[in-house]
Amino acid sequence: MASTKYIFVTGGVTSSLGKGIISASLAKLLQARGYSVTIQKLDPYLNVDPGTLNPYEHGECFVTEDGAETDLDLGHYERFLNIPTSQANNVTTGKIYQSVINKERKGDYLGKTVQVIPHITDEIKRRIKLLGTKKKFDVVITEIGGTVGDIESLPYIESVRQLKWELGYQNSIVIHLTLVPFLSAAKELKTKPTQHSVKALLENGIQPDVLVLRTEHTLTKAIRSKVARFCNVDNDAVIESIDLRTIYEVPLKMLDEKLDQITLRKLGLPIEEKPELKRWREFILLLHSTKEDINIGLIGKYTELPDAYKSIIESFIHGGASNSCKVHVKLIHSETITPENTDESFEGLHGILVAPGFGHRGIAGKIIATQYAREKNIPFLGICLGMQCAVIEFGRNVIGLQKANSTEMHRTTPHPVIDLMEEQKGISDIGGTMRLGAYPCRIKRNTIADSVYQSNEVTERHRHRYELNNDYLAEYEKYGMIASGINPETNLVEIIEIPKHKWFVGVQFHPEYKSTVVNPHPLFISFIKAAMNVNT
Repeated sequence: MASTKYIFVTGGVTSSLGKGIISASLAKLLQARGYSVTIQKLDPYLNVDPGTLNPYEHGECFVTEDGAETDLDLGHYERFLNIPTSQANNVTTGKIYQSVINKERKGDYLGKTVQVIPHITDEIKRRIKLLGTKKKFDVVITEIGGTVGDIESLPYIESVRQLKWELGYQNSIVIHLTLVPFLSAAKELKTKPTQHSVKALLENGIQPDVLVLRTEHTLTKAIRSKVARFCNVDNDAVIESIDLRTIYEVPLKMLDEKLDQITLRKLGLPIEEKPELKRWREFILLLHSTKEDINIGLIGKYTELPDAYKSIIESFIHGGASNSCKVHVKLIHSETITPENTDESFEGLHGILVAPGFGHRGIAGKIIATQYAREKNIPFLGICLGMQCAVIEFGRNVIGLQKANSTEMHRTTPHPVIDLMEEQKGISDIGGTMRLGAYPCRIKRNTIADSVYQSNEVTERHRHRYELNNDYLAEYEKYGMIASGINPETNLVEIIEIPKHKWFVGVQFHPEYKSTVVNPHPLFISFIKAAMNVNT
C-alpha cells in the first residue's frame, strides 16, 4: 500500500452514542479482512490526561503498556483488536496546548504570533499522522471526542477539514454518528436532529462520507433515503446502529450493514478477503449459551457510575464466557457497608471483588468486605487498593497489628504495612508520579498464581504509588498470607494470597486492563471458576 489511510469518526446530537464502539467495531472488521489497523482518541478537554480526573467525570482511567493514563475508549480498542495501544493513541487538548506553548517558550516560532490556526491545528494534525508514520498501519481510525458544535471540539474539526484536503482523494473519509430518536407521542422516528448535526458539520467545511444512525427501532428504507437525500450521502452509506444485547454484537451488525465494504470502497482499498471472525462468533455464541449464573459483589466507591469500573465489568464478561457462565455483577458502594449489615450486603454472592481507587473515603467498607470474604471462605479478588485493604485487614485481625494501615490513609500509623514508594517520597505533584504501565512479576511455584498463569514470569499493568511494606512480609507469611508474585527487579510484592482459603488473591496491578475478547485474563477465569463452586 502506498500510504496510510485515515478514517475520522465524529459525533452529533448527543454524547454517549457509542463512537468508541463503532470505531472499534469497524477496526475489528478491517483487521478481520487482513488490514493492519489502529485507533486513536482525541479528547477536547484541557486536562493533560485523565489521570487526575475523578471517575465520576470520565469513567475509569485506562492505562496502556507504556504507562499512559488514557480515556476508557482505549480499553474498547484493545478488547476488540487484541493489540496494545500506546501514549500516541490518546491525545487531549491539554497535551496539544502544552506542546505548542513549550515550543513558543523555546522560540521555535521565531517571534510569530501563536494562534489556533495554524499552530494548534498543525500540532493536532501532527499527532493524528504520528501513528501512521511512527509505525506502519494500513488504516488509522481517529475518534473525535465530544459532539459537533461544541466550542472545544472546533480545532479538531478544523484539523480534519485541513487534513482531508491535504491527504487527497480516497486517502481519508469522515464517518458521522448521530441519533435518530423515536418520539412515542408521534410514534415515529425523527431525522431532523441528524439533518441539523450534518448541517453543523457542513458549516465547518466537512461533508461526511458515511452516516451511522443510532436508533432504538429499525430504520425503514424511506428513512434511510430521506437522510441520504438531505445529508448528501450515498443511500448505502446510511448505516443503522440499533440497540443490541451486548456491545460485542456491534461488529457483526456493522458487517451486516456493510460498513466495512463501504469504507474500503471509499478509501479505494480492495475488498477481496472475507472477514475472519470465527473466534469472535464463537465468543458471542458462548456469551448467549451460558449454563450457569453466579453473583459477584464489586465493592467500590464510584458504583453510581458503572463506567468507573468498565474494564473490570468487561473482564467478567470475557471470563464468564470462557466458563460458560453468566456473571451478574452487583455494584456495592463501600460507604454503605457496616459490621452490622454484612449478611444483608453480601447475601447471595458467590465471590467478592474489592475494586481499586484512591483516598480514604470508603476504605472502612472495603476492609469489612475483605474480612467477610476471608472469614466466610468466599472467593476473593482484590485489585490494587483492594489488595492493600486485604493486607491491612489481615494485619489487624489475624496478626494483631490493631493499627495497621496505609500511610496514604494515616501518615503516622505505627504499623505502615502499606507505604509510599521510596522514590516518590517528597513529590507533591500528583499528576504522573505513580508506577505506571507494564512491570514484570515472578510467580512462586505451587501457588494459586502459579496455577492461574502457568508461567514463571508475567507482565502486568500498574497504576499506583503505595506498596506492601517488605519490612512486614516475613510476619505476614508466618501467619498465612504469602507473597506469590514478586517484581524481580525491585523485590516489591505484586501478588498476595492465602493458601488455606478457597480462593483468596490480591494483586497490586490491574489485570482488567489486559483482558480481551480473544484472550480473557486468566485471573478472572480462575476467580469465576472458584465462585462457580460456591453454594450460597
